[in-house]
Amino acid sequence: MHHTATPTVDKPEAPHGHPSTGFQLSTFSSLRYRDYRLFWFATAFMSAGQWVQQVTLGWLLYDLTGSSILLGALNGLRALPFLITGPIGGVVADQVDRRKLMLSTQLLLGISAALMGLLVVSGFVQVWHLFVFGAVVGIVWAFNQPVRQTIIPLLVPKEELMNAVALSSAAFNINKILGPTVGGLLIVSFGAGGNFFVQALAYAGVLVVLYFIVIPSTPARGVRTSTFFDLKEGVQYVKSDQMVLSVIIATFVIQVCAMPYMALLPVFQKDVLQMEADTLGYMLAAPGVGALLSTLTLATIAHRMHRKGRFMLVFLAGGGLALIAFSQTTSLPITLLCLAFVGAFQIAYMSTSNTVIQLIVPPQLRGRVMSIYMLDFGLQPFGALFAGISTQFFGAPATVAFMGALVTCMALGVTLLRPQLSDWSSQAS
Repeated sequence: MHHTATPTVDKPEAPHGHPSTGFQLSTFSSLRYRDYRLFWFATAFMSAGQWVQQVTLGWLLYDLTGSSILLGALNGLRALPFLITGPIGGVVADQVDRRKLMLSTQLLLGISAALMGLLVVSGFVQVWHLFVFGAVVGIVWAFNQPVRQTIIPLLVPKEELMNAVALSSAAFNINKILGPTVGGLLIVSFGAGGNFFVQALAYAGVLVVLYFIVIPSTPARGVRTSTFFDLKEGVQYVKSDQMVLSVIIATFVIQVCAMPYMALLPVFQKDVLQMEADTLGYMLAAPGVGALLSTLTLATIAHRMHRKGRFMLVFLAGGGLALIAFSQTTSLPITLLCLAFVGAFQIAYMSTSNTVIQLIVPPQLRGRVMSIYMLDFGLQPFGALFAGISTQFFGAPATVAFMGALVTCMALGVTLLRPQLSDWSSQAS
């Protein structure tokens, strides 16, 4: 497969237009830029549709089968494409018009949600339909996510990138808090089929907003290359740049050794805290609340965070220590506080590491590098499997404490072995 990358607009990479008036508060400074502002609203619509879909799909599968094993398999199937097709999505993001790619993926997501809704309301839906739908959605997201990340640096100046990344994360975390509740209420009001139509409408909203965004082109590559060559070039770049490689490895460690704590929360609620089932809802919400507050704080202080590499490693270590603290508490208030700190430190690390990579990597390689960076989504099922097996033998507190220790050691190791990353300043990029 060959492709000649020809930009649709022959102009250098630069944010479009001038900042609008208003949005003087530093927390929302990147929203002064018209195209990023539209992009942020598109992200909010996209996230809303994603969370409603996740709740509806899980509810529908369990309603049809009553099988928790199939539920876990479906979640794994949605994540698997990031390992298989994600790197190809990064290649495509660097080859084609990024705005058209975003529009195409959103159109596919909307059409698939509408078709799923028709199957459900017609009464013809079967379990295999849900797995096919989950696989299709996972593949489309594997193409959508790398290009979405590479677009942000094109819409704001370099000094606003940290703020823009943090606000995009905030949009996801707002829906992470509200999404499950709203999705459940929509199931009660409209049924599962109606929920899929709501998702389709949300994705239609994204299409409308994206249509009005002007995205500057990246520099022309001017060389006809194969998909395999482009993929190899991205992998070689990551291997050769020790700072980028260190950030990506640390991100993988978080996904495998830290994020699976969410799957163990029911164990803590029932066996460690010995609380009623409604406590689980508070425990699931606490990391989302912490993450939202963290992203807003990060957006506020972004302009003063010149040594982003150092902050990133502090956030990584903080996430590990918060996990250890959570694993050792038997008090509900302290548990919720620790979970809020876990969510806060983890999203702060993800936002900072995302920004560091975007600032280091050349524009023409961002899609491929970000697709490698986002392979961590595909690793999540393996982390959950490891956490489940370890909990069976050693218990949930010991498992989470061990995971937190690994994350903390990773932060210390990177600090000692890659001092240039700790000293790296965005002002020098």
